[in-house]
Amino acid sequence: MNVQADPNPPDATLTRTPRRRGLLRAAIVVVSTLLFVGAGIGFIGFLSQLRTAEAKPAKNADGIVVLTGGSSRVSDAVELLAGGYGKRLLISGVHPTNGASDISRTLPDSQGLIGCCVDLDRSAVNTRSNAVETRRWARERGFKSLIVVTSNYHMPRAIVELSHEMPEIELIPFAVIGDKWRDEPWWISGTTLRLLLSEYAKYVAAEMRVRLADLGLELMPEVNDQTDGAPPRKPATASAN
Repeated sequence: MNVQADPNPPDATLTRTPRRRGLLRAAIVVVSTLLFVGAGIGFIGFLSQLRTAEAKPAKNADGIVVLTGGSSRVSDAVELLAGGYGKRLLISGVHPTNGASDISRTLPDSQGLIGCCVDLDRSAVNTRSNAVETRRWARERGFKSLIVVTSNYHMPRAIVELSHEMPEIELIPFAVIGDKWRDEPWWISGTTLRLLLSEYAKYVAAEMRVRLADLGLELMPEVNDQTDGAPPRKPATASAN
């Protein structure tokens, strides 16, 4: 009587299982390493975009927009307006309870300028809605170029969001350099390093969302954006507040 050999003996199965696990572990290590290296290269590229010294814009623009959230951003933007770099200034992201009088108190020498040529946007709550409200303001004013004022670490993400909302408008960055950035290098300051890593993650997320939106895949529609048929919301003129 012929006896057939078992094609899958138990010892062969046991041998293959550890081998597969080893290959899986190796694949995870390789992928994790590639992701880590890619993130490191991307972070270096992000840092290369950050200006380390303030420099006046190379040319004038139709308007100026400042995104609130960092020290001296508004004062620097008002200074640019006073220097004739733009016709009007939009302060985007103003707290709902704040008015022109609050801004004037911090900039007493610019009260007249704030009263005549500054608009306040109280609708924006983040960088993306900053871009939406800036688009409305620029189009209502017929502006074709804007000087963008924000902190140096925030500028790359701000430009991504603004250029996505206003591809037809020329954006001229003016990066504000904070005191902490001047006082010590970012790599020896835990607070600054954490800020940069957080901003880099937000920047990558914004880039991915914008690129997908350009392909017609809008995964996160802007809830603050204007709905069809709704009247446009205009930023408040500072003199009226």
